[in-house]
Amino acid sequence: MEKTIHPSQVSGEVRPPCSKSYAQRALAAALLSDGETTLSNIELCDDTRYAMNVITGLGASVRQTGPTEYVIRGGLAPITDTINTGESGLATRLFTPIAALCDRRMTITGTGTMLRRPIGMMIDPLRNLGVQVRSNGYLPITVQGPLRGGETDVEAYVSSQFLTGLLMSLPLAEGDTILHVEQPNSLPYLAVTVDLASKFRIRMEHNGFREFFIPGGQHYHPAKLHIEGDWSSAAFMLVAGAIAGEVTAKRMNTLSLQADLAIIQALTKAGAVIITTPDEITVRKRELTGFDFDATQRPDLFPILAVLGANCEGTTHIRGMNRLVYKESNRAEAIVSEYTKLGMDVALEDDVMTVRGGSLSGGTIDSCNDHRIAMAAAIAALAASGPVTITNAQAVTKSYPRFWDDLDSIIRTKA
Repeated sequence: MEKTIHPSQVSGEVRPPCSKSYAQRALAAALLSDGETTLSNIELCDDTRYAMNVITGLGASVRQTGPTEYVIRGGLAPITDTINTGESGLATRLFTPIAALCDRRMTITGTGTMLRRPIGMMIDPLRNLGVQVRSNGYLPITVQGPLRGGETDVEAYVSSQFLTGLLMSLPLAEGDTILHVEQPNSLPYLAVTVDLASKFRIRMEHNGFREFFIPGGQHYHPAKLHIEGDWSSAAFMLVAGAIAGEVTAKRMNTLSLQADLAIIQALTKAGAVIITTPDEITVRKRELTGFDFDATQRPDLFPILAVLGANCEGTTHIRGMNRLVYKESNRAEAIVSEYTKLGMDVALEDDVMTVRGGSLSGGTIDSCNDHRIAMAAAIAALAASGPVTITNAQAVTKSYPRFWDDLDSIIRTKA
């Protein structure tokens, strides 16, 4: 699929989709609960659809009771020996330890780029916690539990997603667990995990996310949850407002624990006009200046921050680039290889991405099958000197299936 976006002014309101990070965690908790959990404001993107299929395969009963509402009867009782997590890194690393709670052999596999993303960091901790594991460091991985608890080190520098899987599964282990976390990253995502688990009455203690104590023998209690809007998705529309007009994102928790709420900090540093209420945010265009931003804990913002920096006067420095290697693409390389086709002055050195402001041109870029590369390129087109064509534009369905419709709805006039 190709999509062409012309230089345009924007004005209007959007309602970003639900947070897929919250949704996948909530689906996992619903699976592990004793009884029926109601989840509202769930829109099915590719990742949440795979997560829904996974919990069904692991024994949950799912009933849709409204356009975005689902009732899930929990119960970990697999009806299949193989689960497929698609291209979702979170689903893979979240549901592997959950599957390992079962005293049967379970194989976890995926599709596309997920087959090339490393999962070796899961092997030793799972074995240390009583699980039999077969894997070459990539999918598929076969596990046989039960996960018993104990004490182990967990590497969380490249990703905290496996740690999230352990935090959600180990409360159901027979014994207590102590986890020693090496170089924890993505701390806001861990905060989301701890908060979500608490809503199902799960207890755990931690020391600055570097050491966790998780009592075993707990039970997930059913809950009724509204899944909040996704700041990762909202970031694209808010930058559109900052560089091309004015955009309001509705139904957004401006006090959220989500990592990508930090887009507000970046926009503030750049000088955009920002108006917030507890449940919405408006961003308006103003002369922008280069900024320094540490994205180590929020690597998903890199593509749209690069676009924001390119529309600023002066130089922007974005730190944390080493977190980008094992995404849907090698995201740092994709930003350079594709966005330079539009005239972006972007350079990588050590852990820093440097973007020098200047006008962008039209052109054709490949999304590299990366949803965030595609969406950021579309926003870049709004302030470019000519139209931008994005190939493999269907990649947006991974997180924001109605992105193109939402973008079309706020385009008012061609620039």
